[in-house]
Amino acid sequence: MGKAYELRLYVAGKTNKSVVALENLKKFCEEHLKGKYSIEVIDLLEKPQLAEGDQIFAIPTLVKKVPEPVRKIIGDLSNEEKVLVGLDIRTKINN
Repeated sequence: MGKAYELRLYVAGKTNKSVVALENLKKFCEEHLKGKYSIEVIDLLEKPQLAEGDQIFAIPTLVKKVPEPVRKIIGDLSNEEKVLVGLDIRTKINN
């Protein structure tokens, strides 16, 4: 089996941006990492102390814990190319 991805999505409540970010993340993972990923959603309204460990300064933020290197992507994850490159799923295409 290929490498498993451990992803954390930090949100602050059920805002539009947070909901869109989670929907986009699930869609990309199903398309590109089917069966090889786990998503943990952390609501900082419920557990604000968890923001410190991953140094979260903006919401929503996606953190790729595994495989290393750790990467962060801020925003609603609507730019598929940026997300896939950020997660090291797709290498940057130089045009």
